[in-house]
Amino acid sequence: MFSNRFNRWTVAAIALLGTAIATVPGGVMAQTPDHPADTAAQFPTRNDLKALTTSGSYLAARHASVERDAASAAAFYRSALRSDPKNNELLDRAFISSVADGDIDEAVKLAERILTIDKTNRVARLVVGVHDLKFKKYATAQSNINQSIRGPITDLVATLLSGWAAYGAGDAKGGVAAIDKLAGPEWYPLFKDLHAGMILELAGKEKDAGVRFERAYKLDDSMLRITEAYGRWLSRNKDSAAATTVYLAFDKKLARHPLIQEGLRETKAGKKMPPLADSAQAGAAEALYGIGATLTRRGGEDLALVYLQLALYLQPSHPLALLSLADLYESVKRPQMAIKVYERVPSSSPLKRNAQIQLAVDLDSADRTDEAIKILKGVVSEDPKDLEAIMALGNLERGRKKFGDCGATYSQGIDVLPAGNDKANSVWYYYRGICEERSKQWGKAEADMKKALELQADQPHVLNYLGYSWIDQGVNLDEGMKMIKRAVEQRPDDGYIVDSLGWAYYRIGNYEEAVKNLERAIDLKPEDPTINDHLGDAYWRVGRTLEAKFQWAHARDLKPEPEELPKIEAKIANGMSDDNSNSSAAQAEKKKDDGRGG
Repeated sequence: MFSNRFNRWTVAAIALLGTAIATVPGGVMAQTPDHPADTAAQFPTRNDLKALTTSGSYLAARHASVERDAASAAAFYRSALRSDPKNNELLDRAFISSVADGDIDEAVKLAERILTIDKTNRVARLVVGVHDLKFKKYATAQSNINQSIRGPITDLVATLLSGWAAYGAGDAKGGVAAIDKLAGPEWYPLFKDLHAGMILELAGKEKDAGVRFERAYKLDDSMLRITEAYGRWLSRNKDSAAATTVYLAFDKKLARHPLIQEGLRETKAGKKMPPLADSAQAGAAEALYGIGATLTRRGGEDLALVYLQLALYLQPSHPLALLSLADLYESVKRPQMAIKVYERVPSSSPLKRNAQIQLAVDLDSADRTDEAIKILKGVVSEDPKDLEAIMALGNLERGRKKFGDCGATYSQGIDVLPAGNDKANSVWYYYRGICEERSKQWGKAEADMKKALELQADQPHVLNYLGYSWIDQGVNLDEGMKMIKRAVEQRPDDGYIVDSLGWAYYRIGNYEEAVKNLERAIDLKPEDPTINDHLGDAYWRVGRTLEAKFQWAHARDLKPEPEELPKIEAKIANGMSDDNSNSSAAQAEKKKDDGRGG
């Protein structure tokens, strides 16, 4: 008998039985090597795998692939393959899943089997080539990599990797020449000049390297690694002032990037900075990271995953590759995988602090809030002026309804806000105002909301929150209604703001307008329990009692806040009397999003 967790895999996979098998499965996401994924509690043991038939393993693997759990998929496919070793489809799928999982050593074994059957398999050639490069088998690395060419992206990657393999074999000139010969899209020269320059500087051709870096920099001075490579070269071959100028120019485009800040500290101290890459393996990892990160930003997650995992195979502690991989997992809503990657960022890296902040966000999303708060408080204690970390901590506390705590946290940030950046500063007062209002400090909350509008007039979320609060209290009714209407004008498709307008009409007794706007809010946010509850109340007031009970029942089924459930159930049973017009979730839920949209 299978364990219960294994039945879940196989039963859920039955629906996939009739699905046609593609040669290379798409959508296979991974955990990182030796780190459990989201489904760690269900990850198959050896005994589990032995209990499965070939078809059971296959179906379970297919389901794991759909769930974007490459670790489980790889284990199941390999299990099926052991039972049916001549099945080429299983071999291909086990290989791709192993690459996506980051288990490159296992993927190489499978790739070698694939190449005995199909010598033209390009992904297998690439993986074997990267493995050869890692172990300094440069001639075979070049041979395999050169056979992995297929299109604009793979052409570029293969050419850069082949160039680094040539450098590793002692032929820097030949490697650069091969890179220079490659023709393609208009963005090729950026990568070509960057990597040609990196190879030349390691080969002792510093002057020639500088020409390449300068050319790449002039093509795009907003590309981080080009700026770093050029700045580092200038620090060694020109002077610190020239390098500092390059770093400062980037800082104006993207303020306070940790690697740029490190470059500024080093160059201002007069230090000569080393090249970005110190070996053929590091250079190849840089190429794989650069293309992988670009693909991640442009929606090519599956191919990006392959490149990033290969980059980390060559250079396991590459901080930018780790951050890009974690970001990729977040983009496909796999925070547990991202957590494991962020934990791998070296403590010595300037990017560790960034990793810690995002790690905390993902821990919170995985309901590990206490750990997240501890991490963020640690980051803030190291730098009490770190506004990004303070904001992350405040947002986490606010999201978890720790309103007393988040008010104090936002105050810490407000105390160190830079002057003159009014629009950016506005959100701090808005968020603190929410925390104060929720912790029953309305006087302070009102002052902060007004301050937020003073710094950024007509901000829709602030208008919505303050306007509704006034109407809810029965004060400043005309001004409050005008504020909410202005918010709706700016965000007509924001269901929460439209709900506020409808509920404001309800509160002043204009039930027909309340119905009209709440129905619109339902169209925009059909699965929100509070909006459904509000519409039920409005229906009741206009005599549409059957529809009211339907809306309340729907609100009940959508899992409202625990304190609201008894009120909704009472209305379903007994309707509404004249004295319970405020029984809907008005007080606790008047701003469902707690300002998250602002």
